[in-house]
Amino acid sequence: MINYSQAGFYNVSLHEVGNQTNGEHLQLAKTPLDLSDTRLHALLFNYFITPFTQPEFYAFSFSNDDFTLNPLFQFASAVFDDASTFHKQTRNIAKHLFELSTHPNIKSGDLFVAYIANLIVEDQQVDALGIFKAENKQAFLKLEAHQFDFSIFAEDGINIDKLDKGCLILNTDRDTGFRICMIDKSNKGNEAQYWRDDFLGIIPRMNDYNQTKEFLNITKSYVTTQISQEFEVTKTDQIDLLNRSVEYFKSHKAFDKKEFEQEVLQDAGIIKSFRKYDEAYQEEHQMELNEQFSISSKAVKKQARVFKSVLKLDKNFHIYIHGNRDLIEQGVDTDGRKYYKIYFEEEQ
Repeated sequence: MINYSQAGFYNVSLHEVGNQTNGEHLQLAKTPLDLSDTRLHALLFNYFITPFTQPEFYAFSFSNDDFTLNPLFQFASAVFDDASTFHKQTRNIAKHLFELSTHPNIKSGDLFVAYIANLIVEDQQVDALGIFKAENKQAFLKLEAHQFDFSIFAEDGINIDKLDKGCLILNTDRDTGFRICMIDKSNKGNEAQYWRDDFLGIIPRMNDYNQTKEFLNITKSYVTTQISQEFEVTKTDQIDLLNRSVEYFKSHKAFDKKEFEQEVLQDAGIIKSFRKYDEAYQEEHQMELNEQFSISSKAVKKQARVFKSVLKLDKNFHIYIHGNRDLIEQGVDTDGRKYYKIYFEEEQ
């Protein structure tokens, strides 16, 4: 949790970053913005900070695992070491983003970089470097009143209720790659990859929340994409495994991998297959999960929403499976028609 009540801008710079593949340009400002207008200061602060109410934390990484070689880590470190270099480093940040804006689907935008002072993180006062990109302009109407009539104009501008992309680099935990929060509303395909992976170069911090979240992601990915390639399982079996996985995390305060495997996966062959998949998944996504950790109920609640327990039968029926797998049977009648038999005690 981050407390912003005493925080404010020390400095803000603005640059325009285009997509070089689309023939657009990089325009760098010579000086920071003038924020002497208190209303403008307040509007910008709310625009940048409001999306980070319940952040997930990340850390810088790099291809050879030496996060100190990450350009953003170096730019942020320079600012935190000497605030007088702020605007120079914002220009470096804009140049770095421009160099990576090569995919034709990446939108041009206004890049704000802010030095934010006096954030409170876990009862510790820290400063932060904020990087925010506004990609989508919206039309708005501007009215002017005259003595006997009005004028109306149509202009394009930034919607300050919606931040497209952003991150906060908190000046804490530098020895492990800083503590970072990220926002990306595009969140798909090459657009998401270039902001999080290519530009920022960050990976989740493995606290209890992220450990819980990532292990549930691995389990879901294995059950929905891999298990059917190696074993004879029905859709009902897969849903049952997903339900048991979520139930394990809901009913335990601490995670133990061997215990999870025995209670949820049960079959020795599936356990062996899952371990192999888990190892490859963690290596591909540059993460290292512990075999034991405290379960985050907040992460369980969030991830449980994407664990589908719906069995879809053609376009006629949806069966929601929430509990005992033994109460549903699959079969084929003498005419070759497939069917499910469901047992229950009460109808509601």
